[in-house]
Amino acid sequence: MKTKILSLSKNKDFKLILTGKKVSNKYLSIFFKKLSDKNIKKLNISFIVKKKIGKAVIRNKIKRRLKNIMNQITKISKINFEYSYLVIVKQPIINAKYVDIKNSLKKEYNRIK
Repeated sequence: MKTKILSLSKNKDFKLILTGKKVSNKYLSIFFKKLSDKNIKKLNISFIVKKKIGKAVIRNKIKRRLKNIMNQITKISKINFEYSYLVIVKQPIINAKYVDIKNSLKKEYNRIK
């Protein structure tokens, strides 16, 4: 079953999540927090790739990869749908292999329980 992945849209949601808990590795930082008006059946997640990382083509490629990885991870492992997530990408992700990104992201989401 494919879960619906929604992106955060309100500025206040971004600010609230940034005040929540954080896990981090060399490729990305994940902020997460429970939001009161969230639908528990859907995964609320947003990916932020700063302009410093590269041109639009590279930034969009990174976002597509991360969305694809999240679709795979939601099928394989248990992700807490009560939380809303904000993923901020770091510079080393540009040269990283897809498998390395997937393994690190899976490990970070397993730490969040």
